Amino acid sequence: MFELDKISAIILRELKLDGRISNAELANRVGLSASACLRRVQELERSKVIKGYRAVLNQTQLGIGCVAYVTVGLSSHTKDAQLEFEGAITLSPEVKECHNITGPFEYLLRVETTDLISYKKFHTDVLGTSAHVASITTHVVMGSPKDDRA
Repeated sequence: MFELDKISAIILRELKLDGRISNAELANRVGLSASACLRRVQELERSKVIKGYRAVLNQTQLGIGCVAYVTVGLSSHTKDAQLEFEGAITLSPEVKECHNITGPFEYLLRVETTDLISYKKFHTDVLGTSAHVASITTHVVMGSPKDDRA
């Protein structure tokens, strides 16, 4: 596990808020020289503390009108059944996240579609045709007052 000191923690906080911040501005905010700041960021990247950078997209502008969290229970709890389900799910562009979880269900999915009609098609054509799916519970997002991914 990577040991974070106070400066590295501040660097991570600032990068999480704005991954496009210039090195000069980042160095200014954390109180380091630009070269020292760059070395720290590079070390955080090399050690995989920073896995990458991404753009936060405006879902509405992209036509994403339906976001749902879906719990999926499998009829078989074997490794083969899980691998088969995971393989099918990774091929589905609507599934943005897939988590193997504890509790009464095996999986929690984050699904994004253009609208409820297209979600129903995903529900029927993808989840409904998967051999090991025994139960599906859908929670449609009405709003997101807090979302740290954005």
